[in-house]
Amino acid sequence: MSWKTELEELQRRRDMALEMGGADKVKRQKDRGKLNARERLDILLDDKSFREIGQLAGKGKYDDGNLIKSSSSNFIFGRGNIAGRPVVATADDFTVRGGAADASIVRKFMQAEQMAHELRLPIIRMIDGTGGGGSVKMLEDMGFTYVPFVPAWEHAVKNQDTVPVVALALGPTAGLGAARIVASDYSVMVKGLSQLFAAGPAVVAALGEDHDKESLGGSEIHTRNGAVDDEAKDEAEAMAMARRFLSYLPDYAGGDLVRTDNNDPVTREDESLLSVVPKDKKKVYNMRRVLGPVFDKGSVFEMGRHWGRAAITAFARLDGWPVAVLASDPTYLGGSWTASTAEKAKRFVELATKFGLPLIHLVDNPGFMIGLEAEKAATIRRGVETMNAIYKSDIPWATVIIRKAYGIAGAAMSDHTRFQYRFAWPSGDWGSLPIDGGVEVAYRSELEKSEDPAAELAEIKARLQNVSSPFRTAEQFMIEDIIDPRKTRPLLCEFIHLVMR
Repeated sequence: MSWKTELEELQRRRDMALEMGGADKVKRQKDRGKLNARERLDILLDDKSFREIGQLAGKGKYDDGNLIKSSSSNFIFGRGNIAGRPVVATADDFTVRGGAADASIVRKFMQAEQMAHELRLPIIRMIDGTGGGGSVKMLEDMGFTYVPFVPAWEHAVKNQDTVPVVALALGPTAGLGAARIVASDYSVMVKGLSQLFAAGPAVVAALGEDHDKESLGGSEIHTRNGAVDDEAKDEAEAMAMARRFLSYLPDYAGGDLVRTDNNDPVTREDESLLSVVPKDKKKVYNMRRVLGPVFDKGSVFEMGRHWGRAAITAFARLDGWPVAVLASDPTYLGGSWTASTAEKAKRFVELATKFGLPLIHLVDNPGFMIGLEAEKAATIRRGVETMNAIYKSDIPWATVIIRKAYGIAGAAMSDHTRFQYRFAWPSGDWGSLPIDGGVEVAYRSELEKSEDPAAELAEIKARLQNVSSPFRTAEQFMIEDIIDPRKTRPLLCEFIHLVMR
């Protein structure tokens, strides 16, 4: 006696699951320009590495005890590999009830999240669905309403403390779908394909607002306000970005960092660094021209480029070791920290701290943004919260002052109570406030008494220029070292060897 009949039944049920929502709905998904859930898993993961969990879960239709048809769950998950490293991968299947969470079988969602934090594996959520409660019409079928709650959310919360969480928005996402996207360490939307909102256009219309999906919640909105980190041109690029993001992180908080092979000499000195910073303090420069020459070639991966733009947040490598990079961007408001810039820097420092990445801070910060709009945005509060996060951080930290460091924002370059692994370029310019902005106020009485105020002001500025030389600061050992900019890479590689030994 064998189990052949049961195994045939098992295969029949698996075949039904692979049909997803049926040929018509799979075609409709394709006609929208979207991949289906199983195609997405194939592209995201290493070839043939996916092992699905709960494939048989769904809703069966029976006749006299015999299965006629099985409607599969619209939440697919399992284990797979990315660059040979195991992950938990999940995908919403929009072809089954539009990806609505009520059709997902909540225990599958719970088990996926539990698997990630209990086995200490990164989790990738590919989200393409609506909210969590189904439609209003369902209430009549149920015969009652319920006080809202989010089943299994406690596991999603645990994962934000324990493992890397990546969320890819691959279609319209509302309610719980939107919440699952933002509850992540790294999120990506696909331009023109995905949208994110608390409630969609039909619901918002009740407020008298008329929007389509894109104008209400497209990537143009959410990658500029910080709700979502990055924007991809298509689904394949979104998945490539997810894979690259994970390549810099350990499998779990407290895990070992993964060093890659490096063919870029640690002694390399790039001549272009000598002329990056203009001698004229009023002229700006592109900080991204510093990142390339300093870090391993081709290793810089920027996240969140379109929001909080006075700060650059990126991952990179030094002699193969992954590092977090926080850098000023003087091309945007001169590098002044706005409220959103401070929030972006805070989130990035907390991310690096959680996963133990050494942080390299390239500083050109003239201070917090000033003016009425800055005050309305509570810039000082956001800035102090960022400084607090820096002082709470216990990761290895190296600072390079490229040019400006002024005021409280400039002081947030590092925790001054720790050993300062810090260098400055000869272009270093620091203080409690910029000289150019404070001379007229500080020397008002002298200028008012002068027969030639313009000449007097020029003489005062000349005297102060000597005092403000970075070499005067070095004499007092208030800056640890001033270096040839070309030495930045070798010295930072030396730092990484010290902290990773």
